[in-house]
Amino acid sequence: MSTSPVTLMVARRVADGRYQDLMAWLREGEQLATDFPGYLGSGVLAPPPDDDEFQIIFRFADEQTMHAWEHSASRTAWLGRGSDLFAHPSEHRVSGIDGWFGAVGQRPPRWKQAVAIWLAFFPVSLLFNFVIGPLLVETSLLTRVFVSTLCLTPLMVYFFIPLSTRLLTGWLHTPSARPLPAEHNPQNQ
Repeated sequence: MSTSPVTLMVARRVADGRYQDLMAWLREGEQLATDFPGYLGSGVLAPPPDDDEFQIIFRFADEQTMHAWEHSASRTAWLGRGSDLFAHPSEHRVSGIDGWFGAVGQRPPRWKQAVAIWLAFFPVSLLFNFVIGPLLVETSLLTRVFVSTLCLTPLMVYFFIPLSTRLLTGWLHTPSARPLPAEHNPQNQ
């Protein structure tokens, strides 16, 4: 079993007219997960305006703690209560940063992932150094780096990188290279 954090991503399409019920059910599921050892966090990513598929993310300390939650009576009962709220469910596990960028066949190129992470990290790091930096100026480099990474890592992992990927989802998932129109394509001449 894995000893590194594991993320379970669940895709749910809301059933017609059941949006509010689905949102209440999702909040209940997040609350249930908080009672389990190894729970690290969860969230719901809303679909883009032209879609109705929500991404629900649960993160646990390792495969063993996620397995305990997945096979618990409370989760089974919760899934049963929500079974009529969604259509076409799918689930998959991911480890590491891949969890922020969707399913295997839907992930953007690594360079786009890097840009999304950098766009989240740069302004937060700059603000942190502007506000907290003067308080740490008399400390050693090791202490400054330790304090900044200790403060920024959880903020980045649980809030700013998911926010960045949600805000950039349109760009992240558009093809990087677009074919030339037929009249400009040399193969058509």
